[in-house]
Amino acid sequence: MITVHLEYFAILREQRGLARETLATTAATPAELYAELRARHGFTLPRDRVRAAVNDEFVAATAPLREGDRVVFIPPVAGG
Repeated sequence: MITVHLEYFAILREQRGLARETLATTAATPAELYAELRARHGFTLPRDRVRAAVNDEFVAATAPLREGDRVVFIPPVAGG
């Protein structure tokens, strides 16, 4: 089990009702973590529609997560 710090933006923030939280998880990768969050919080975006950033750098969905990581899932952004 590791502890990660999450930040939510746009639709994910709306659906979660929070901008950030700290979470204990057994997820080993961003893909596993997002699946856990979708199940827990009812996120409607499928994993292939969000990008993961860990400690301010975009990473692959299969990148390893470590204790204390700051994880942000970036939803699609509409421009105008």
